[in-house]
Amino acid sequence: MPKETKPKTKMTEHMQTCPVRGIIDVISKKWAFLIINALGNSQKLRFNGLMAQLAGVSPKTLSDTLKILGKEGLVNKESFNEIPPRVEYSLTQDGRELRKAIMPLLQWAAKRSKATDEKCALRCQHKTE
Repeated sequence: MPKETKPKTKMTEHMQTCPVRGIIDVISKKWAFLIINALGNSQKLRFNGLMAQLAGVSPKTLSDTLKILGKEGLVNKESFNEIPPRVEYSLTQDGRELRKAIMPLLQWAAKRSKATDEKCALRCQHKTE
């Protein structure tokens, strides 16, 4: 009796979502996406540098989100034994790969609305002044 074979589907057409669920919970937090992008733009940032780039984030929210991203292995925290203490944040290899994967979404969002582009331009203009 011939064995039934299932039709082969392309990987992009049918993909299990189980592996995505955990990371979606992490990066769907309000500031996580923006933190990953800011660190990707700058390679390394100190806490106050992140605060400056993420206008509107509270210190507690930034601290909590950095801890979560660190536990997920997306952000590295490097402490220096200095006075005053210095801490720098950067993306891990997984964090850099995630940022590379989300870049098309960031580019799509930037193109989507002229209002978004105008807000970004105004914000960037203030940073350079």
